[in-house]
Amino acid sequence: MSETNDNHQPTEATQPNKAQTPSPEEETGGTTQETKSATKQKKPRRFLRFLLNVLIFLLIIGLGIFGGYQSGIGIRERTQESLINQQLGDQFSRALVDIQFGNYDAARQRLEYIIEKNPSFPGAMEKLTEVMVLSSIPTATPYVFVSPTPELIVDDTNYEALLAQAKQLIAAGQWQNAMVVLDTLRQKDPAFHTVEVDGMYYFALRNLGVDFIKAGNLEGGIYELTLAERFGPLDNTAHILRDNARFYITAASFWEIDWRLASEYFSQLNGSGIWDGTMTATERYKIAAINYGDQLYAEERFCEAYQQYMGAESAGPLDEQTQGRAHQAYLACYPPTATLGPTVQATATTGSPAIPTNTPDGGGAPTNTPETPSPTPVPPTATPETPSP
Repeated sequence: MSETNDNHQPTEATQPNKAQTPSPEEETGGTTQETKSATKQKKPRRFLRFLLNVLIFLLIIGLGIFGGYQSGIGIRERTQESLINQQLGDQFSRALVDIQFGNYDAARQRLEYIIEKNPSFPGAMEKLTEVMVLSSIPTATPYVFVSPTPELIVDDTNYEALLAQAKQLIAAGQWQNAMVVLDTLRQKDPAFHTVEVDGMYYFALRNLGVDFIKAGNLEGGIYELTLAERFGPLDNTAHILRDNARFYITAASFWEIDWRLASEYFSQLNGSGIWDGTMTATERYKIAAINYGDQLYAEERFCEAYQQYMGAESAGPLDEQTQGRAHQAYLACYPPTATLGPTVQATATTGSPAIPTNTPDGGGAPTNTPETPSPTPVPPTATPETPSP
């Protein structure tokens, strides 16, 4: 019994050790739990990643659709703009034909339509201004009643009457009165017949500026033409008058200060007919050239002085004193040359050596250079006479 108990005791003693070692079933159960927990953690991550990919895909598709839509709109707008420009170009060509045949009302309507659709259409505004000017020019058939000196309308509430009054004043050539009526109309209603009123403004300002310059009011004319240029381009005549007026004012700034520059500047306006109300450019050129010529004559620069006197004479006859100085300047610049006398050729005499010359052909007068005598004397040309018996 004791042996049996002894044998069983070790067995009993080792039982705790067996309990400490996990069985295969226990090991398998633990691994499964860990795998399940890891699987549960991976499933939300995969789902979120899937959703993110779907959202990115949908965003790319949306951007592509939006880009295609915008591209389609751009193509449609460009096509529509091209068609509109083609139509406007056709209307502009027809307006040119209307202008050529004098159908100014039809041309005005076409040009106004073009400007309404495309204000920056090339040439439309300039042609509209031209049409307004041409339509405002009085023709052989005047208005029903045009007073020589029409009075300004007192009633400024009737815009149509104001417009008709402005037309009458322009037809009568009363540019300043027409400007008064147009200013009143523009202040009352700036949108009333805008294009037509602008054309009348241009016509009145242009003609008023030209009249001012021709009357000698150079600064006033320049100002009025500059205002007219805001409504439309100036014609060639108005351009030339304004440029000459500006040049005259610049030339006059040298008057009695620098006669050289005054003569140079006014020489370019000689014969233009422009004046400042006191003297024409031709008269000023003559005076400036004479004064500058006298200045050069005093400095003994006779050739330049003579040129100034001749320029002054081209602008008008010179007085006796200036003519005398011009003659003296001419003689000093082009002095008379001395006339050579007859040339005497020397003939060799008997017994005298020949006189050599300096020129290769043997002609010309002898020089003062001493001649070296020939070693062999030249025999005399005369034949000795035989003594008589």
